[in-house]
Amino acid sequence: MAVLNLTPDSFYAASRVAGLDRMLAAAGAALEQGADILDLGAESTRPGAAAVDAEAESARLLPALAAVRRRWPEALLSVDTRHAATARRALEAGADLLNDVGGLADPALAETAARAGAAVIAMHLRGTPATMHQLPPLADPAACVRAGLAEIVARARAAGIAPACLALDPGFGFGKKLEENFPVLRELGTLHALGAPLVVGVSRKSFLRAAADEPAEARLPASLAAATAAVLAGAHVLRVHDVGPTRAAARIADRLLEPASL
Repeated sequence: MAVLNLTPDSFYAASRVAGLDRMLAAAGAALEQGADILDLGAESTRPGAAAVDAEAESARLLPALAAVRRRWPEALLSVDTRHAATARRALEAGADLLNDVGGLADPALAETAARAGAAVIAMHLRGTPATMHQLPPLADPAACVRAGLAEIVARARAAGIAPACLALDPGFGFGKKLEENFPVLRELGTLHALGAPLVVGVSRKSFLRAAADEPAEARLPASLAAATAAVLAGAHVLRVHDVGPTRAAARIADRLLEPASL
């Protein structure tokens, strides 16, 4: 799943593709490198980010979504949004699935997805993007994520989202302090008990930095290591900034998961 940010302030500058020409070029490059899904987002959810309302988000998102759909009618398109109004408009404009970092906290978004029969990725999030970096530490990060995702599954069922339409994202970096992400990655395999495919986004995130002042631009090697670990733990989808290198790493991890030949 390739990240395409139609925002001016996403944490990794190279992922910002505002402007139709730049966005189409980035989408084409991601598809050429082997992306299976294009994930378009128009609201930054980096730590401390200010909220963007549905009207502003839709104004950024919908022209880009329509342009990608026209250029690549067979592409699988995801929309990264927390807003029910944006979700509804995006589905009407040709989006295939919704990527909700809010974890279906908005009942209207869950109802929109259920009514449309749309696939949904629902993410575990503590707090909001504006406050999540200020939260107290977790005693057991992996247990917190498991419990939170179980609640999301219950919300999805209550809203009428079909089990086959739901995937779960443990939300690396979202309301977890830097060191709290490693127990979640280490115990990622325990989340299979929830009965939904796992989507993992670790690409270039702050918890992967080797030094306190290391920028996102220097985190590709760590991102590939974390992505490999996620695949070995059974992740089904990787949400990434670097499609080609991550695909190569995932292929090696996939080989390790193949049954041994006699």
